[in-house]
Amino acid sequence: MVLEAIKYTPRSLAVLDQLRLPHESVYIPIKNSVDGFNAIKSMTVRGAPAIAIVAALALAVELANTEFESADDVREFVGDRLKYLVTSRPTAVNLSDAARKLKNLVNETEGDAKAVVRAYIAAAEKMLVDDVSDNKNIGKYGLEWAQKTIGTDKFSILTICNTGSLATAGYGTALGIIRSIHGAGLLSHAYALETRPYNQGSRLTAYELVHDNIPATLITDSMASVLLKTHPGIKMIVVGADRVAQNGDTANKIGTYQLSIVAKHHGVKFVVAAPTTSIDIQTKTGQGIVIEQRKPEELVTVRGPVVDKDGKVNKEEAKTVHIAAPGIGVWNPSFDVAPAALIDAIVTEKGVAEKDQNGEFHLETFL
Repeated sequence: MVLEAIKYTPRSLAVLDQLRLPHESVYIPIKNSVDGFNAIKSMTVRGAPAIAIVAALALAVELANTEFESADDVREFVGDRLKYLVTSRPTAVNLSDAARKLKNLVNETEGDAKAVVRAYIAAAEKMLVDDVSDNKNIGKYGLEWAQKTIGTDKFSILTICNTGSLATAGYGTALGIIRSIHGAGLLSHAYALETRPYNQGSRLTAYELVHDNIPATLITDSMASVLLKTHPGIKMIVVGADRVAQNGDTANKIGTYQLSIVAKHHGVKFVVAAPTTSIDIQTKTGQGIVIEQRKPEELVTVRGPVVDKDGKVNKEEAKTVHIAAPGIGVWNPSFDVAPAALIDAIVTEKGVAEKDQNGEFHLETFL
């Protein structure tokens, strides 16, 4: 069974509620752009590629079920809605990039209102199809790079957050590379960081690894350094990306920066997996990336199903528990930036970017 985070048919969209995983698989209907905004903002759906696709398809469903008098009415409506959707998660460049392209498309499409709506819907649907193909290419190129750089003996990999089928339209980016390496018989073991405070690693990546029967172990975020020290079989850390600056600086889930540092110290390859839609060529360095600040409650509370006296999980009863001292201040950035100097390779669907003799990436050649 293939994991499916996004279910779409013309005029209908539903997303897997990732806040209820891994204990329940519940799909939430998305009927319009407001539903799409709320699903993205609440992290019911997350992952840079997935949120761009869900935003685009949410508006596609809304357009398909709305009557317009003129093409200009459609263009104005699309422009306003896309601007609104982009504000749901500002750090992920895929969303703003998709919004810009879709807005340009409707502005350039000639014909009546129905023609403009059809053009938008076709473009949004193509995003869904293209993402799976792009992810499989990322996996292919990541495998080839690993074989060339690390060798053909089995090795282990460490990853953070969730970058698999649940973060994309299917297969995944960083987790897609792990899937490809596993499929080639080269993966000894995968290690997943729990990824506090939202626990995407323990809830989602662990769910996917178990689903695919990939040998894997979950660790806390604070165990990464000693894991690398005591497990020399780990040869690669592979992470996703929410935004890659022109110079290669990469914004990703909080904790990625510290992984890039410990990778350098232990001589472990540090690899970013990102579709070219995550490359922001207009932002020169990571200093120009806006980092989203999340609400304090996410850090000081945990929600999940109740465990009974026998140690069994009761899926029917979920509770929120406060785990910090009342009144303590909270700093909760959702992302940090791994500097290009600490990144060995950036794997895209078009190939692998590596630094030249001057230590510089040339990502413009992939766009």
